[in-house]
Formats: sequence, C-alpha cells, structure tokens
Amino acid sequence: MNKLSYTLSAVALALVLSGCGQSNAQQGQQPPPLTIDVANVQLEEVQSWHTFTTRLEAPERVVLKPRVSGQLKSMAFKEGERVEKGQLLFSIDPRPFATQVESLKAQLVSAEAALSQAQGEAERAQRLVAKNAMSTEQADQRDVTLRRAIAKKNAIAAQLEKAQLDLEFSQVTAPISGVISRADVTQGNYVSAGDTALTTIVSDDLVYAYFDVDERTWSKQFAGMNADTGVMVQLQRINSQQPIAGNVDFIDNEINPTTGTLRVRAVFDAQAHNLKPGAFARISMAAQTPKILAIVPERAIGTDLKNRFVLTVDENNTLQYRLVELGERYGAYRAIKSGLVRGDRIAVNGPARVGPGMPITPNKVAFNFENTQFVLKSTNTSSDLLVSAAK
Repeated sequence: MNKLSYTLSAVALALVLSGCGQSNAQQGQQPPPLTIDVANVQLEEVQSWHTFTTRLEAPERVVLKPRVSGQLKSMAFKEGERVEKGQLLFSIDPRPFATQVESLKAQLVSAEAALSQAQGEAERAQRLVAKNAMSTEQADQRDVTLRRAIAKKNAIAAQLEKAQLDLEFSQVTAPISGVISRADVTQGNYVSAGDTALTTIVSDDLVYAYFDVDERTWSKQFAGMNADTGVMVQLQRINSQQPIAGNVDFIDNEINPTTGTLRVRAVFDAQAHNLKPGAFARISMAAQTPKILAIVPERAIGTDLKNRFVLTVDENNTLQYRLVELGERYGAYRAIKSGLVRGDRIAVNGPARVGPGMPITPNKVAFNFENTQFVLKSTNTSSDLLVSAAK
C-alpha cells in the first residue's frame, strides 16, 4: 500500500514539473512588434501670418437729414432695398417753397424794370451834362439810383436762387448708392433742416476692415510693408471655413502713443461675398515670404522637459528619438524648422503608446492636406480689382 502511494506521488510530481516547464517555455517567446501608423515627412511651402479681430465698416455711410424744414409728404423707397445715387427718397411739401419762388420771380421782374429805367435816366443825364443842360449833382443822383437798382436786382436774384434750391431740396434724394435702412420719420411728421434724421444709407460695393498692429509686431514682422503694393490679407467670418481674399490699402502715418499700435485697413469685395458692415471678422496678414519646411501632425510631437521631439523609424523598423525645432501651426499640422528632412519616416501618433528603441510593425499612412492652408493665397477675388476699386 505504501509502495502504491509513492508511485502516485511521483507521477503527480512529474506532471506538475512538466506543466511548469511548458509555461516557462511559453513565457520565453517574444510577442510580435506593435503595429503603429507611419508616414513619410512631407515638405510644403509655408508662410507665417498674424491674425487680428475687427468689425467690418462701409467706406461710405450717410445719416440722411433734410436741408429744408417742412412737413413730410411721402416716402418713395422700400426699406432695406438698394438705392442709386440721385434716387428720390422723401418728399417734403413743396408748396411753400414754390410760392416763394413765384413771389421772388415777380419781384425780380419789377427790379429788372426799375433797373432798365434807372439805366436810361443815367445815360440821358450823362448826355445832358455834356451839353451843360443838367447839373453834375443831378447826374450823380441818377447814377446813385442806378447803382441801387442794380444792387436790389442782384439781391432779389440771389433770394430767388436760394428759394429755388429750397424747392429742389424739398425732394430728398440719395447722396450715395447703397443699401438704405428703415425710415426713422414717417409721412405727416414735421422735419427740421439739418436736425431730423430721416434714414441711413451705407455703400455696399466694398467693405473696410480696420485693425491695430502692436508696435513690436509691426517693427519685427511688417516694417517693410507698403500699402501701395497691395499686400494680400484674408478674412474669416464666423461659422465659415472659406477665407476671403482682400488687400491692404491704407497704413496710418503714425503709431498711436496711447495704445502703442498702428492702424491698418484692408478692403474686400462686399457684393461678391455678401459682406455686411458691422460684422465680426478675423483678418490674417502674412508676415514673410513663403519658404519650404517639413510638415508633421501636431499629435506626432512629444515633449521632453524643454525639448520637442518626434519618433522616427529607421531601416530596421525601430523607433528613434529625434529633436526638432517647431515652426508655425497650421490646423492639425505643424511646420518643423529643423530636425527632419525629406524621406524621414515618423510615428504619426507620437509617443503616446511607444518609445525610443522599440521595434514596430509599420502601417503606412499619408497626410491629408486638403483642408489645410499653409500660405495666404488669392482666393475667390482678384487682388488687382480690389486695389483699383479701392482707389
């Protein structure tokens, strides 16, 4: 019985030792390399630019006020529509002005008749004096009468001209072409010359974007800029991914000592892009000429204390540590000033799951630059047309 027990124990021990040996053999096997996304470094033409916030403004804005006082008779436009320069907008009751014109015309006729009579008498006096048939004093008196008649006629003529202008001004026309606002005063109300605001008109062919550049940025990045060269800028509206091209057409002649900024103005085609004065916008202005740099995804860059690095893939598919110098960011991508060259392969997703010295199985992917803008280019609008239109 004891002999049978020893035999069973030996068999059990052998089975245990056999299982341990098999487990150790399995633990000694190396796991397969981790598969990660790898892409070739791309070289692209890139440009550094600065972005400023602004509100769009109309080049021309008129608060329309009457030039004569009177009762508003009618309104001859539809609120919110586009009006042309010279188009009739409001009519002030013209009857008082027409009456004044007719009265002054009659006075002018009388003054002209009196002047004609005075001229005849003055000429006759000169002939009589020459024949010693009239005294010099009488002739001088007739000459004074003539000059008074001339002055009265000129005064009435001037009053008539003013009355005719008042009659003309009773018909209020658009001083500029543009989009008209609502009527602030309606038919039947009395309006005062130069005081009552009738409505507002803003031009709609172009819009201005004024923005301020701080003195340090201007001196470092834009000191050589000249508005006459039509420097290109881009406008970005709220909730719109499509940039709109424009040009710088004005740079102020001095830096504001209070704010330490320089006022710059860009001009854009309002009608082509339905731009409204008062709208919020961001203006991007290029700070340098384009240059070619390596481009990598932002997520591929790691941080090591003060250093920035990427993980490159060598010929043995092993990850290597590579220091880089960062440039500008462009959406999901970053320009690399130094550290990478054409042909380098990098770990697209960076050091999140892997580290230097690790072997990998590369999964080749490509960058998608379709919605990424690296340089400010003329889009949608001709820069030359904008410059000429602004001038």
